[in-house]
Parts: sequence; structure tokens; C-alpha cells
Amino acid sequence: MPHKMLKLSTLAILVAGASQASAAVYDIVPVSTAGSDQLAAQAYFPSAQANADSTPVSAFTTGIKPSAEGDNCFTGNNCNADSYDVAGTVRRGTQGTPLSDTTAYNENRQFIDDWNGLYSYCRDNLGYNICNVWADNEYYGYDYNIDDVQDGQGLGGLQHIQQTWLNGYHSNALALKNGAAVTTKADDASAYSETGLGSIQENTTDAVLEGIVGNYSFGTSTSAVFKNGSVNPRAFAKRGFVNNDGTPVSLLAPVSGDAFVKNMGQTTANGAVETTDGNLLVVGSSSFGQTFTQNLDSRVPNTDNINIGLGFNKDTFAKCVNNPSNLYSTFECQFSTFANAAAFWVVDNTGNLVKSGVISSNLAAVDPDHDDVSSQASANAVAMVNNAPVAVGYASRDTNSNDSYVMQAAYFEPSADLTKWTQTFVPGLNISTGDDRNYQYTMANDINSSFKVVGIAKSHNAENRSIPQKMFIFDKATNQTKFLDTSISPLFFRGSNGDATAINDNDQVVGWVDSETKNQIDGSERRHRAFTYIAGSTAQGPLKAGSVWMLDDLTNDGGAANTVANSYRIISATDINDAGVISATANYCAGGYQNLTKEAQCSVTEKQVAIKLVPKANATDKDIIVRKTEDEEPVKRSGGSLGILALTALGFIGFRRRK
Repeated sequence: MPHKMLKLSTLAILVAGASQASAAVYDIVPVSTAGSDQLAAQAYFPSAQANADSTPVSAFTTGIKPSAEGDNCFTGNNCNADSYDVAGTVRRGTQGTPLSDTTAYNENRQFIDDWNGLYSYCRDNLGYNICNVWADNEYYGYDYNIDDVQDGQGLGGLQHIQQTWLNGYHSNALALKNGAAVTTKADDASAYSETGLGSIQENTTDAVLEGIVGNYSFGTSTSAVFKNGSVNPRAFAKRGFVNNDGTPVSLLAPVSGDAFVKNMGQTTANGAVETTDGNLLVVGSSSFGQTFTQNLDSRVPNTDNINIGLGFNKDTFAKCVNNPSNLYSTFECQFSTFANAAAFWVVDNTGNLVKSGVISSNLAAVDPDHDDVSSQASANAVAMVNNAPVAVGYASRDTNSNDSYVMQAAYFEPSADLTKWTQTFVPGLNISTGDDRNYQYTMANDINSSFKVVGIAKSHNAENRSIPQKMFIFDKATNQTKFLDTSISPLFFRGSNGDATAINDNDQVVGWVDSETKNQIDGSERRHRAFTYIAGSTAQGPLKAGSVWMLDDLTNDGGAANTVANSYRIISATDINDAGVISATANYCAGGYQNLTKEAQCSVTEKQVAIKLVPKANATDKDIIVRKTEDEEPVKRSGGSLGILALTALGFIGFRRRK
């Protein structure tokens, strides 16, 4: 009998282990690394080539292709997981200033153009104790030479971009669809009507794919670099694009009579939706006026940091707007800055631009009372609500006080022919001004068909040195805005940072949130992890209405430490379609982390990768295995060095998905 009991007990343990290993609510599906391999194989600056060869590139997701009506992966009903393409980008080193942002780090003063600007932004808005290190990496690039920051060894960084005029440039970011590089119009010489540019140079654009709708994909790219005698100009800083089955089209600034803005002005493509007539409506931002002839000191970079032996002539800079034909033979003109409005474009299924226009530009380009502040607006996402498009994002509001122009979350509703858009600020998010100013800015990130809006409110005053970025959800039906805070879940603890990046038509929200209450031991950003929140009244599979979960818990299969499920820790969820499939960015540890805990260490070099999370059909709440904490199951901690994954994670404060 004892012998039989032992055999039965052993069998029970094996059965329990087998069933536990098949648990979890989501399967992790890795996205192809073809684009990562392509970027890694491209030639780089000779001074940084060794670092480029030895350092893995980092992949980010930005969006997921919408699912067809009726698709539901939680129930297994028409779950076409392979057809839900993932949008994103792959990057080599740091980005300097985010390509996805209309203005760098959402600052309407446009002062972040050198090392000092980066340091000041970090000190005043992020609150790290290592802002000098953060600024060094964003300006000089990852793995820069600490003994000689000017020798060019860093990967990425703002300095390499600013040195293009004399040193040329090598691509640092590729737009990705399902992990493969996407062609942008900026790669094609025929896209440039400007005269005096010179000859286009290969592999010199940076790009991010923001989303995929039907056969269309869309995003934002820098200009290519041109060879013009002994110098290397760009035609513009950034421009939105749409790619229709391999045929790209540029989204030009919808302004009339201003040759300078048309040539040098920027556009971004942030979100899109297919309209009832089968066309693609793209929303984003567009320049409508220059900002740099006022208060030049706030918009002139420190050329000591650029370090290419060229001074910066303020008088020449101010004259760029008056002589558009001379833009590409003048160093200073490459640093032109603009006021930007929310904008839209309509592209048909043959790739033709049917219509475009400005959604909101109700303020002067530069604040008449504070000439270092400019008007900025952007549409970040769009959805069909009652068969009509509604866009969300932010717009500048004139407070008529000491702060004057401030950027606030807004939604935009068009007339039937899209010729007129009504702008409304999201209630409950007004920015108080003066010494008691509550927010630096607020913005809406996404909207669903029920007119529920998610976004962020960036705090202005420090709280526990984190200067938290709060999350909100607005419901147009009740005209109420609520914050994602402790009243919803203890995961949204007081003083935590977060980003509500997307919401689907089932009211399921995804994003990221701080996963620890204290800053890292080196004073850098807290570790954060992806979450999902069931904001509606209907459960999604085993996820009950009102519940909040870390996605690391919902992908934990409880198996051995070396399983596929334990090879990932999910940093950020960037989008979710109505079938419940999520695009996400994760840290990857080949062979698995050392154990299943939240703080588990990786014994090899981690990589940052793009993944897709697919709900397991008919999973139950018994399949949810919450990861233990370090205190519950102690693990060995390694030192607090600021590696490449920590640095790329820092960028998530300013990096958010556009839809």
C-alpha cells in the first residue's frame, strides 16, 4: 500500500505539473526579427562600428492590425491570430529625441536641441538622480566613450543627427510590419520636389510604423540625407507616410502659400481608420508656421556639443524663412522649428491623396506674451463613432496667465465633408497655472467606437521625486473623466507612472505602469511592466469586469524556468484589437529567466523584442498564476549598472503608441 500511494502521489504531482505548465491566459508569439537583422547588418559610423556589431538592436511595437467583426480569441471564435499584423520599429542605440513626438518629449518650448536641454528636461520632468547619465546617452549615444564623449563611438544619439551636415548619417531606426522593414516614401528620390538638394544617399532615413489598417500601413520618417558638394542636407526633419501594398505616399503639410513651411515643415501620421467609402483617413500633426525668429536663444543648439567646427549664426538662422531657395546650402536652416496643428489626410486604395486639412490651429504660432512658447497640437488616434470619425489628441490652450499656452487633451469631431472640425477639451483635465500648476501637459492616446478615451496627465510638481505621469479614461456618454488610481487597483499606487496606450471596443485598456514603488538603486527610472484593465461591464474571457492584471501574470504558465513563457518580461503593451490580441514590447532572455518571480535575473544578455499576445481560447481564472515577488521567493540581485535595456526603457516615459 505505501508503495502504491507513492506511485499515485508521484503521478498526481506529474499531472499537476503538466496541467500547470499549460496554464496562462495569453500565448506569447514572437515577432520576426528580419528587420532587426537588416538594421544590424547595415554599415554604421566607422568610429561606432565595433559597438554596432556587438550590441543587439532594440525592437518596439506601436500597434496591432484591427480584427474583423465577430473575431474573439477568448472564445476561439474566428481567431485569426496570424492575420493580426504588428506595427513597430527597430532601433540601434538611443533616439536622442523621439521621432513619434510632434515636439521632443511633448515640450511646447522646443528647447530640447542639445545636451543641456536633455539634462534640464530629465531634471524637471523625470526626476531621476542620474540625469547627467541619461542626457549623455541620449545625446552621445549608447556605449559612448566616457573618456572622450566627442569621439563618436556611441550608438544613436542626437549628436549624430546634428553632425549630419558634415559627417553624413546612417539609419538608426527602421519601420517594421510583422518584423520586416517597410518602405517609406522618404527612401525614394522621386518624392522630393525641392531643388538644390543634391543626390540622395541610401540607408539614411529613420522611421517608425505607427499602425496597420487593411492593406494600408502608416507612420513617420525622417528625410533622407543628400550629398550636396561637401555637405549633407536633409529636406525636412520628419514627414508622415502611408504605404499601400508596397506603394508609399508622402503626407505633405496642408498649408497654402507658404513655401518655407511646405518645404521644411514636418508632418506626422499617428492614427488611421478605414472610412465607410473604403478610403483611409489618417490623422496626425502638421506644421503651420515657423517659430524661430522670436527668442532665438531658446531655439539655438549649443554648437560646442555638435562639435563639427561650425559656429551657429543667429542672423542667418532667422533669415531661413525668407529665402526658401537657400535652405539646403545653409547649415543653420537645418535646425528650423515650427508650430504644429492637428491635421488629417485621406488616401484612396490606389495610393492617391484625396483630401487633407488642418484640424485645429486656433492660436498664433508663437505665444504673443511668451515668445519662447509655441502653439502645438496633434491628433494621436481616430475611431468611427456612430459611422463618423472622431479623433483624439491634444491642442494648445491659451490660459491668459503666466503660463499662457498649455497643451491639453482634446477630441475633434468633423463635419460630414471634413472641412470643419470642432475641438473640445477633455473635461476634468484643465491645467491650473501659476505657482500651483498641476500638470505639465495632458493628452489623449486612443478612442474606441463607444467614445471612451484613454490618455495621460503629466504632473508638474514632484511627488516622491517621480513627477508621476497619471492615466485617465474619459466616457463621453457621462462626460466624466476618472484617473486610473488606487480606487481601481493597488497596481496603480500613489505616485506611480503609467501610460494608458490603447482601448478596444470591448473597453479593454492596455499600457504600462511602474511595478515598484522606489526608484532603481542607481536613481534611474523605476522598473515598469505592461498591464490590462477591463474598464467595461463585460468580462473578457477569465478577466472579470473592473479587474486589473499585469500581463506577466497572465502569460505565466507556471512551468519550468526555461520555458518559452518564462523567457519574456513584458515592458509595455502598445495596442489591442477587438479580438483581444495585444501588441507588446518585452525583454527577452534566451533559455529563460532564472526563476518565475517578478524580479528574476537573466544569466545571458537580455534583448528588447516585439511580441504579440494571443488569448487562449476558453481559459479560466484557474489559469492565472500570479508571479511571486522577490520577498516571497528570494533571488540573487545583480549590480545596478545602467545597461542598454535600462536606457531604452527610460524612453518609454516619452514614447507612446499612436493609433
